[in-house]
Amino acid sequence: MSNSPSATDRSGGRAEPLALVAAGVTVVLWASAFVSIRSAGESYAPGALALGRLLSGSLVLVALVLLRREGLPPRAAWPGIVTSGLLWFGAYAVALNWGEQLVDAGTASLVVNVAPILMALLAGRFLGEGLPPRLLAGMAVSFAGAAIVGVSMSGGGGTSLLGVGLCLAAAVTYAIGVVAQKPALGHATPLQATAYGCLIGAVACLPFAGQLVHDVARAPLSATLNMLYLGVFPTALAFTTWAYALKRTTAGKMGATTYAVPAIVVLMSWLLLDEVPGWLTLLGGVVCLAGVAVSRSRTRRGAVPPAGEDAARAAGIR
Repeated sequence: MSNSPSATDRSGGRAEPLALVAAGVTVVLWASAFVSIRSAGESYAPGALALGRLLSGSLVLVALVLLRREGLPPRAAWPGIVTSGLLWFGAYAVALNWGEQLVDAGTASLVVNVAPILMALLAGRFLGEGLPPRLLAGMAVSFAGAAIVGVSMSGGGGTSLLGVGLCLAAAVTYAIGVVAQKPALGHATPLQATAYGCLIGAVACLPFAGQLVHDVARAPLSATLNMLYLGVFPTALAFTTWAYALKRTTAGKMGATTYAVPAIVVLMSWLLLDEVPGWLTLLGGVVCLAGVAVSRSRTRRGAVPPAGEDAARAAGIR
């Protein structure tokens, strides 16, 4: 995979603030998803929950595509869209839902938070983004914070090897899916990449349709509403704002930004579920946020900046 910097990438400073706002919307909505998954997961099987979420998200996204008359993406975008649809929208959702039923929340969060590191390594290798020292340092700090949160949330029970494997599979499919989506965004709009990726993920999850029908008939209304919320907001809206931000910054930086999710989950659980976090959990959340700040900080300009087109490209990918 390769991806040449676009005009929006080369604009650097102009794109960064908007990308950061879009990434912030994504992170908050993805954090809220953990609260909804906890409720819906008690009544829906992993595959059924993934399919219901993707179907509801697809309905919203396809409606938006039709309203905006964006049509089909160009042919060059389809390899990345198909890959991200199968791995990130489809396989990731099923593996994560299943894995979180087999291991405690702390273990799940720790294993899944390997994904941003894998994302940065893959983007450095296949997208030519490199591995800037500040990004690596920030990710190391954030992963330490995620580990602290994970340890503090651990239930202390036996760990399922299958559960850990599923969470690791979720992390790997997430990382590959994002790196595959990045070049596709050089040809497709964020809405196109998200809508058709979500549709492909939903089609891949159709084998769970029977289970979904069974679970809908038995689930309480609150669980079904949580599933619909997952489809409309953390999927349709948040994946679109993610694609918008990813189009305008690097995959490595976007991955590092998701380390804010554990801190926001702790805060939301405190405010919405009245789950008062311990001091160790709060410390881990603060460390996560500090790492995100480091990873997204800019190196101060030196006395002799690079010149010409190479300078613009360098500014766009750092």
